[in-house]
Amino acid sequence: MAMTSLRQKHLNQALMRIPRRAESTDRRALAATYVMAGSFSAMLHSTDHQILYGRRGTGKTHALLYLADLIERTGDVPVYVDLRTIGSAGGMYPDGSMDLTSRGTHLLVDTLEAVHDELLNLAVEENGREALLPTLDPLAQAASAVQVVGEVERETTAGDKAESSSGIELSARPVVKTSSGWTAHQESRVRRTGVERHHVVFGPLNRALRGIVRALDGARLWLLLDEWSSVPLDLQPLLADLLRRSVLPAAGVTVKIAAIERRSRFSATAPGGDYVGIEVGADAASAVSLDDCMVFDHARTRSQEFFGQLLHNHTTSRLAGMAALAPADVPTFLEETFRRNAFAELVRAAEGVPRDAINIVALAAQHAHSEPIGLPHVRLAARDWYLRDKQTAIVDDEPARQTLRLLVDEVVGRRRSRTFLIDQLTEEESVNALYDARLLHVLRRGLADKRHPGTLYDGFAIDFGCYVSLLLNGELSVPPKDKGSWLSSARGVPPDGFNLAAEIVDLSQLR
Repeated sequence: MAMTSLRQKHLNQALMRIPRRAESTDRRALAATYVMAGSFSAMLHSTDHQILYGRRGTGKTHALLYLADLIERTGDVPVYVDLRTIGSAGGMYPDGSMDLTSRGTHLLVDTLEAVHDELLNLAVEENGREALLPTLDPLAQAASAVQVVGEVERETTAGDKAESSSGIELSARPVVKTSSGWTAHQESRVRRTGVERHHVVFGPLNRALRGIVRALDGARLWLLLDEWSSVPLDLQPLLADLLRRSVLPAAGVTVKIAAIERRSRFSATAPGGDYVGIEVGADAASAVSLDDCMVFDHARTRSQEFFGQLLHNHTTSRLAGMAALAPADVPTFLEETFRRNAFAELVRAAEGVPRDAINIVALAAQHAHSEPIGLPHVRLAARDWYLRDKQTAIVDDEPARQTLRLLVDEVVGRRRSRTFLIDQLTEEESVNALYDARLLHVLRRGLADKRHPGTLYDGFAIDFGCYVSLLLNGELSVPPKDKGSWLSSARGVPPDGFNLAAEIVDLSQLR
């Protein structure tokens, strides 16, 4: 019994030590713990330019770093850039008083300088890549070219000065001799004033990138841009347009961009019907959504298979030096770690978000200590994670907090459910904020009402942690119905899992 308890304690401690963020983990370890969701990995490894959508915690960074490791193994060259680290967060980018074009161009230059630095490290540290060194200077010159623009102000001053000598005087300044012995010194000074701006010439920049590709001797250059949504929204179309004109046309270069769908703006309409930015589906071949990949339609067991493999991979990695304690396979791991129904409840609480699953299971393992994780542990952990992380994410956003209160009162309180529908055309920033904070989850997109086929709805669910906290606090005498959710439905999620007549929510009317 003591040995069993000790083994369980080590398993729970391994769950508590799972890294919460991919960027803080070694790339090889990330590759070893990565779990493919359906055909997502194959789509991601295509050479097409792609935009990778996903909310925070769905694994965008993990996917890009896994792809970088895979690219290295195949002989290609990955360049990973975290856009949060470009420039200064408190500097010019969010400064709305500065010229938009200047801010966008500075951002492109900073991004290209980051690419230059990564390639320089590769050329210096990796054998066989020395040919890159001569090609990096043209990239640096094209990316950081500066010109002074503005009016040139010419100032001329003149003055008289008594001279005791006579004859011709040589001077750096023009001198005029007078008959009285005085000399007039005329001094001319030119002062140039202007605004210093980065001036990007797309031709040299594109040629520099082609030179880099040639130096790679057949290897492909993969530019992986992470945290796109950290760039101010008004700058995103400009950065996208500059990438479209300089980087995307270069043969032998593939660009992957990780972004939050409702926090991204890749194009803007320009005068004359043209556009500025990247046209998704044309300039970037496709957009892949991790949010959609993590919703396992019509196959409830697939979600459990994914999260079971994910936790098993991480636990095995944590117990690498204790082979006798590491479970041999996923079924053995789940049987030893969770009591009956507890793992299914964990998958339900995760709402398809791997980071939430990792945090909830760590809290549940902490509650369980040296015992297998049970259903009460998972529910307590889901409530704690909701209160500690998700709810605090909107503590300073009064519109989002007010919208969540209205939805909980209406959907959970009055309708005894947790699913609802909102018109796709509804412009609600508070809904976007709740979606970003994983307090609302999209279960279905583009549901049509047969009576009004021109109107499309998105189907949402209120977060599991939100209403389980109400249940644990005794504020709900009857559990909410969950008929529209992929998380608990015995049949999976049927396409018509929402009652269009009963579940549409009009936020303007609620207010």
